[in-house]
Amino acid sequence: MVRAVNDNGRAPLQWSLRMPQPAEPPTALPPQRSTLIAFLVAGAFFMENLDGTVIATAIPKMAGSFATNPVDLNTGMTAYMLTLAVFIPVSGWLANRIGARAVFASAIALFTVASIICGMSNNLQQFTYARILQGIGGAMMVPVGRLVVLRVTEKKDLIDAISYITWPALVAPVLGPPVGGYITDTYSWRWIFYLNIPLGIAGFVLALLWIRNDHENADRPFDWLGFALAGSACVAFMYSLELLARQDAALLLGGLLLVAAIAVSWLTVRHLRRTEHPLIDFACLKQHTFMVSMRGGTLFRTAIMASPFLLPLMFQVTFGLSARNSGLLVMAMFAGNLMMKSITTPILRRYGFRKVLLANGVVSTLIIMACGLLSPRTPLALIVAVLFIHGLSRSMQFTSINTLAFVDISKSMMTSATSFSAAVQQMGMGMGVAVGALALRIASLLRGTHANAPVLTDFHIAFVLVAMLSACALWDCLSLDKLAGAEVSGHA
Repeated sequence: MVRAVNDNGRAPLQWSLRMPQPAEPPTALPPQRSTLIAFLVAGAFFMENLDGTVIATAIPKMAGSFATNPVDLNTGMTAYMLTLAVFIPVSGWLANRIGARAVFASAIALFTVASIICGMSNNLQQFTYARILQGIGGAMMVPVGRLVVLRVTEKKDLIDAISYITWPALVAPVLGPPVGGYITDTYSWRWIFYLNIPLGIAGFVLALLWIRNDHENADRPFDWLGFALAGSACVAFMYSLELLARQDAALLLGGLLLVAAIAVSWLTVRHLRRTEHPLIDFACLKQHTFMVSMRGGTLFRTAIMASPFLLPLMFQVTFGLSARNSGLLVMAMFAGNLMMKSITTPILRRYGFRKVLLANGVVSTLIIMACGLLSPRTPLALIVAVLFIHGLSRSMQFTSINTLAFVDISKSMMTSATSFSAAVQQMGMGMGVAVGALALRIASLLRGTHANAPVLTDFHIAFVLVAMLSACALWDCLSLDKLAGAEVSGHA
């Protein structure tokens, strides 16, 4: 900027020659507008999360349409999860490069088009390719949607906003199987994917109307080596867990892949810490609240997400319930999730993050263990009560952990934090199913049998193992300050 003195010698004149100034961080919107955006993002998340679980009960009929073995349909599910893991870290860079609105709306459009292709697929190969496209859309949708909400929400409204965009991850695994079974039996499995068309069109239009196209660090170069290393590590880790969980898989191959995943992860961290423009900036890990949410929070997420896999399987295999009735029974968890939403904010305001995470963590651990005590002789009312309480504790823990991650994150670090958090959260949710299956396999090995169908004792042991994983996360929460996140929760 060039300055000059005017004729009276008093006030300097400022000429228009200026150096470019960095863009100001986007400001928060009024609460009503930010709430609408949070609901929009939650709807997109629900569409993405539901598609990850809804096809489970449709697999036999889909296999009949494709003239293939039902077990082979796992390829489509695995391809979807692995694509999510690979492309989530890219979303933050794209959002900075071309704008959050452009990426989010494009992700919804891609996910919707891929859903149409899934419904029109005539063989397993076409379906797998379509699921990969869906995975790319979902990978862009989830972290960028969360970034949009965090950018436009004031700190005091953060708990409610995170609560809105958290419930799809809790509800979809519970609603997915019964909804998929109903649609498949009543209409056709193809309508599972066609239902995304009106949701996708509405989400695309509203995203263009409501969301600002914010840019940050648009000239930042892309970290190709970091992308290759991070993607390889995620794929190797997720696939190794799936192999180890299979009853017929070679333990040697799964173990070698797990070792390779750990080695590549070390190389990834080493590269990201040394490069000038990393794909994911680890500076956000310096905030202790974010670190606790990523470290202990991942253990909680994994343990909590194992239940929607283990419970319906236990009800069908050992209780003798139909897929429809087992799905309806698990709906008690859904009722608990909804019930907790209205009281999460007052509880956190009254007791703070540390007390809530510790107390509710104990409840979550005990209730998971209680699931391992259920049997066909347990009264129906008691089963429903246990599942309802489990839904309450799952909802409180998810919302608290996900909100805690961003209470101390600055606007400048929000993009890296959301990409990192989304990748870790997706891995934790994916590991929930893999850990549940792995726990069943460990239980059968402890009994000294290799039977294909698990028995009730296997499920009891599996729930105890999952509960132990949940208990381990409590140690991390002990390190939190008593007033951690007080600016957000309002706890004094």
